[in-house]
Parts: sequence; C-alpha cells; structure tokens
Amino acid sequence: MGKKIVIQPVSRIEGHAKIIIQLDDTGNVADTKVNVVELRGFEKFCIGRPVEELPRIVTSICGVCPWSHHLASAKANDAVFGVEPPPAGTKLRDLCNSIAFTEEHILHFFFLAGPDFVMGPDADYSVRNVIGIAQTHPEIGQKVVRNRHLGAEILEIVSGKSIHPVTAVPGGFSKPLTKAERDKVLPMAEEVLEFAKFSIAFAKESIFPKYLDTVKTLGVINTGFMGTVTDDGTLNVYDGKLRLMKPDGSYEDFAYEQYTDYISERIQDWSYLKFPYAKSWGDGFSMDIDDPKGIYRTNALARINVADKMATPLAQKEFEEFRAAFGRPAQLTLLYHWARLIELLYNAEHVVELLNDPEITSTETRVPVTPRASKGIGCTEAPRGTLIHDYETDEKGLVTNVNLIVGTTHNNAPINMSVNQAAKTLIKDGNYDQGILNMVEMSIRAYDPCLSCATHNLDGRIAVCVDIVDADGNLKDSFKN
Repeated sequence: MGKKIVIQPVSRIEGHAKIIIQLDDTGNVADTKVNVVELRGFEKFCIGRPVEELPRIVTSICGVCPWSHHLASAKANDAVFGVEPPPAGTKLRDLCNSIAFTEEHILHFFFLAGPDFVMGPDADYSVRNVIGIAQTHPEIGQKVVRNRHLGAEILEIVSGKSIHPVTAVPGGFSKPLTKAERDKVLPMAEEVLEFAKFSIAFAKESIFPKYLDTVKTLGVINTGFMGTVTDDGTLNVYDGKLRLMKPDGSYEDFAYEQYTDYISERIQDWSYLKFPYAKSWGDGFSMDIDDPKGIYRTNALARINVADKMATPLAQKEFEEFRAAFGRPAQLTLLYHWARLIELLYNAEHVVELLNDPEITSTETRVPVTPRASKGIGCTEAPRGTLIHDYETDEKGLVTNVNLIVGTTHNNAPINMSVNQAAKTLIKDGNYDQGILNMVEMSIRAYDPCLSCATHNLDGRIAVCVDIVDADGNLKDSFKN
C-alpha cells in the first residue's frame, strides 16, 4: 500500500475542498483527486417557487459572484415569459455584469492567487497571503482595497445593492439610472480603469517574467475551450452565442438554448460536483491526462482562446500581444492569470463606455410579463466561466424543473486533471514539502473556482464517507453509503 497525502482544506479559493494524492510503493503519484463535498441543493429547493422569485433566490448561491447568478436567472426568466428587455434594461444589466467582473478579477488576482507570485510559492504560509502583500507592498494593497470598494459602491448606486441584488427582473431592470447617478459613478469607473491598466502593466513587468518556467510546466493539460462571443467572434461576457473549441483550435458555434445538444454531464461517486463534457465531439469522457476525451475548459483563458478579438482598444492590444506570445489555443493553465487581467482591462473599459452611452439613463428599462407554462434558458459569462440557468414552469409560472451548470462545474474535470499533472510532476520518490504542496494548490487557484456555486444534490441521495481514526490518527475503519 502506498502513502496517501491529504491537503485539507485547499486555501485561498471560494468554497471548501481537499486534495487526495495517492502514492504508489515507490513514492510516486499514482492518482490525485479533488474531493468536494459541499452541498447547496438549489436545483431542488427552487422547484415549486414562482419563477420570477428565482433571480432573487439564486444570488444566495454565492456571496462572491451573486451578480452572475442574478443576471443568468433574469435572462432565463425573459425566455420563460417570452419577452425582450428594452435597450436601456439590457445595458444596465450588462453594466452591472462588467462592474462585478472588475471587482472579482481584482479579488482573485491580488487576494487569492497573487501571494503565490508576489511572496513566492515557497514562502511561509503565514505571510503568503493578502496581508503579506499589504505589508511588503503597502501602496499596492491600498489600491487593491480601494478599487474593490469602488466596484461595490458603483453597483450599490446603480442597482441599490452590491451583494445579493434584486434589480434585474423578468423583462428588464427595475431601477433606471439617473443622470446624477451616472455623473457620480463615472469618475469612479475611470479610476477603476486606471487601476486595471496598472495591474496588467505591473504583472507583465514584475511577476509573469519571473515565473514563465513555472507557467510552462505546472498543471499543464491539453483540452478544448468554451466561451461566449458575438456574431463576428468578439468576446462578450453578457450575451452572444457559445463557441466550443477543440484542442486543435477548430470550433463550432451554437445558441446557448441548444447546450444540451453539445454538452452532457456525468456523476462520480467521490464528488458533489458534476462533470460536464463535450458530447458533440463523439469520443466520450475521460480525465486521463495523457489521453483526455470530451474535456473542455471555461473561464478567462477559455474566453480569450475562443474569441477572435476584443471589443475595446486597450484590451485588444493586450489580446494581440498575448496571442502572439502563446498561440491559439493557449493551453498553459497558469496563463489563466494573464487572461484574467486582460479581461479586467476589457470590463473596466466597457463600464466607462456604457456610462458614456446616452441611452443608459433612459427610464424605459422593463416590459410587463405574464405567467405561462414554458421553458427558459439564460446564459451569461461569470468570472469563473460560462453560467447556464435552465428553468421549466407550469401554467401558473411555478418552477417544475431547474438545471444549473456554472463555470466551475465546466472546469471540474480540468481542475482534477491539472492537479493530477502537478502532483505527478512535483512529487518524486516520496519527497515533498509545503512549498511543493502549495504549488499543487496553485494549479487549482488558476481556475479561480467557486465551489459553493458548483455543488449539487446529484441523484436524490447524499453520498457520505466516514473515516474512524484513533487518538494517534490511525485509520481504524471506513464506510460510505
């Protein structure tokens, strides 16, 4: 029997997980799994509710990315009721989505992933965190806190609430933006844009060059990608069509209402996360890192890979530089961080553009709706990846079925593959230390997972594994249902 290494909990991610690394008799890695046993169950307890309540209910799935669920749910409601929001209603939703993107990308890069690069992956864990960054780089720490606060303040002024929003409703947006409010938040948005410019310049000058060798080796896998683009292939994080790209760069586009024709889901007995895969490729499902089948990724790197171009000038310039350096599709997992900063810049630019659009202050922000028996699918890009809300209702507008596929769920299989690759690369002959184990964790952090969003009641039962250990930590018995 080989040795088992358990990393628990995985640190600096949203949600709870542990990594189980199984060594063989020679001390080399036989297999690695990311074990996630959180349970949210929103797909079950939303059933029976009036569908118009879901945009308010699903924001409680996650306090970090409530806007993503709020907007995807509102779009699913539009489809259920068969309505199209007025232009100002759509633009206000788009505005809030991009504000939330800036806030969350700042959070991940500087609070969660940044300490590995600023302090170093081998630094002691007591200082390898945002407090360590604030102590060694106080001027950056101050900017990070201020710009995250600005994002939250803009959302509160635009919508009334920055966390657990209620403003996106079936048929549009319930709160018009006044000209006075627009004039108040525009300078804030411009300050966030300046910070986005600083962030990518700082990373390209002081971080990425030092870690290129790590980028080329850690957690590297070969997969497809999926993200949202407009008809001309421009990246869009609020609306568009889905583009599913194979590992060789070939792709097919489809309306998100057709997602079940292209994507299927599997269940494994060791995780509460589902395992989506590209069934349209026809080669099945396999997480073998040497011969994966049906595996695709979402989130920032995926969106940069599937897009033909960016919609804003500064982001387009960074996009061109990235593609020239790493090709298409770029497969290196740690490039998620670079792609995330390109998206931070794009969304900051987009917020300023929308606030300067005269139509954003129109009072025509919603249309009336009438309950009916129907099916509606809403899709938007969340910071963690493509987010799909799929609802069915009866003639009274009560929910009869719900399916959610969130960004981290799409990335579940790739996360397991990247962690397995990292462990097999780093742990040899039974030798490891806390720096090596942290680098294994880094291959998860690259994906910025939101495990609270991604967990589900899978098949009507709760799988439980109980280990019984004695006072010395020795395993005496184990059982599972």
